[in-house]
Amino acid sequence: MRLLRLRPEVSLVLALAALLLLLLLTRVSPPGCPVPEEPTEPEDESTWPPAPSRAPSARCRANLSMSAHSDFVKLPTHVRDFMLYRHCRDFPALREPPAAKCARPVFLLLAIKSSPANYERRQVLRATWARERRVRGASLRRLFLVGSDRDPHQARKLNRLMEMEARMYGDILQWDFHDSFFNLTLKQVLFLEWQRTRCSDASFVLNGDDDVFAHTDNMVTYLQSHDPNRHLFVGHLIQNVGPIRVPWSKYFIPTLLEAGDRYPPYCGGGGFLLSRFTVAALRRAARVLPVFPIDDVFLGMCLRHQGLAPASHSGVRTAGVFSPSPRVSSFDPCFYRDLLLVHRFLPFEMLLMWDALSRPQLACGRQGQAY
Repeated sequence: MRLLRLRPEVSLVLALAALLLLLLLTRVSPPGCPVPEEPTEPEDESTWPPAPSRAPSARCRANLSMSAHSDFVKLPTHVRDFMLYRHCRDFPALREPPAAKCARPVFLLLAIKSSPANYERRQVLRATWARERRVRGASLRRLFLVGSDRDPHQARKLNRLMEMEARMYGDILQWDFHDSFFNLTLKQVLFLEWQRTRCSDASFVLNGDDDVFAHTDNMVTYLQSHDPNRHLFVGHLIQNVGPIRVPWSKYFIPTLLEAGDRYPPYCGGGGFLLSRFTVAALRRAARVLPVFPIDDVFLGMCLRHQGLAPASHSGVRTAGVFSPSPRVSSFDPCFYRDLLLVHRFLPFEMLLMWDALSRPQLACGRQGQAY
């Protein structure tokens, strides 16, 4: 038989065709073993949509209907994350204080918002104004409200730190959500629910940040003239302000989240005092209102929902203290002697101010400065 001679280019085409046929045959499964379909999304619900900024481990599906808005994709990432997951409220507590924390009557519960990495701040507070003690016969108890770090490698280290602090001091209340500015409201909501079953008899609550200086002795003196079963919500009153529409601002709120141009009156989130009665009212409102990303504004919304209003107290200075004269330092302890709370302090400043105000020999002149 005469052999057929093929031109080189025809041979190359046939070889490529044979290779393609071989590749296709490898995709065929044996009888009874269907080829799995290519997944259109990951099988693990916790990774699709992308992990929310508020919930590293909670299996809470995103509200994808929000992404249907034409302006949604133009929003900053942290705002989009909040809008997708704002309905997620069920996060387990990773660490709770022992039951003895509220076993005895608590006059003032210090609920201090902190982030896992702020160890130095917590240590200074434990040694100064947040020290658990009795003042004028009234008991003070301390809690640090903490989430989790969003970086998984950092979170492992910081969770070990939280475990050590919880074991040593019994003052850590930590939940399994990402600790971020837009999740401060979630921290408030979860604390209100925790307080209902764990520390509902506390007469009053100081809700503040871990960088405020709180003169807790003065707070006790002020609160002892009030009834815990009546409405009390005092701090640095803010009113006649509305959402900031500048996208690069920390407080940016798009119209998709809040269409109105005015917030209800509220107290600055650096620190405020509230009664047992008001805590219960906030909890009722927080259960039915949609979560708002700015925590102090959200509490103002809760108060309005309950027909209540915040009040101003001249002793709460969340904007800081200013000296009336350039010759006198604004850090002079005499400016702080009669105040309740000032925002914001570095850890070493906290220690210095507490030491100065604790000295019985502190004397102040007419201009307010110590001598």
